[in-house]
Amino acid sequence: MTVVSAPGKVYLFGEHAVVYGEPAVPCAIEKRATVTATPRADDHIRVEARDLSLDGFAVEYAGSPEDRPDIDVSESLIEAAMGYVDAAVRQARDAADEPNAGFDITVESDIPLGAGLGSSAAVVVAGIDAATRALGEPLDRRELADRAYRAEYDVQDGQASRADTFCSTMGGAVRVAGDDCRTLATPKLPFVVGFDGGAGDTGELVAGVRSLRERYDFAADTVAAIGDIVAEGESLLAAADADSEASDALVGELGELMNINHGLLSALGVSSRSLDTMVWAAREAGAAGAKLTGAGGGGCIVALDSTEETKRSLQYTPGCEEAFRARLATEGVRVEEP
Repeated sequence: MTVVSAPGKVYLFGEHAVVYGEPAVPCAIEKRATVTATPRADDHIRVEARDLSLDGFAVEYAGSPEDRPDIDVSESLIEAAMGYVDAAVRQARDAADEPNAGFDITVESDIPLGAGLGSSAAVVVAGIDAATRALGEPLDRRELADRAYRAEYDVQDGQASRADTFCSTMGGAVRVAGDDCRTLATPKLPFVVGFDGGAGDTGELVAGVRSLRERYDFAADTVAAIGDIVAEGESLLAAADADSEASDALVGELGELMNINHGLLSALGVSSRSLDTMVWAAREAGAAGAKLTGAGGGGCIVALDSTEETKRSLQYTPGCEEAFRARLATEGVRVEEP
């Protein structure tokens, strides 16, 4: 039995634009997905899902995922929880050169699905790492991040970026632009997250931005402007003292950039009423900045505020189902005690 966890993430800047090669800066947070992998004597895969913001279930199948039997769970539920596990198993089998390896897999997560906090990336990263370790073939972090990206790329029909999986693997703050991925030294930032209880359709939202970008030059300019915001934010982080609490001045400047970033994402049509309501509630409570995080359409916002006011305000904001302070996860994927 091998137990591995990987963190979720928030985007400080850059979601959607990163799909087109612009830079993005996601930051890992201490909300984790945990995958337990135990090799089997046959080629079957048995997956037990717990939490995942879904009802738990267990399913066993052999061969391709389409061979799985009918169970008393909706098809959309199975696909949401299983698609990334299937992709992780395929990558682990390939990495270990064990095409018929079977596993008993348990997935537990405190990261809401589809909410913009990187739940799928965390499950894939932890799943590949747990399965390859269970087969005696652990991967270095760069290869793990690359294989996790390929798994997401396959599941998302080629619309994934490396940002989520690289951030979940490495931890801390990272900078991703196309295939160029690197870690960033960054001070501790006072993240507050608000969650509306929903989830956007990532594929549909990405496709919508692509359509606007292809039809209108100013939409393409908007995507490029998000890249400019990332570059400015990256410069601010590089000049700050790493591994310390962020200064009020730095938080204020980063917050201003976050506000602009949210406005551009709204212009691209990926915000929602609930996200905008939470963003404005956070700002009016005194947050230095607030924006949606992830694909949008529903899910989460992230704000910067070292006080308790933003969290308290979000807790009483209509449409906000949960608000919490998120600590930067300086450690990415890691082996846990069984």
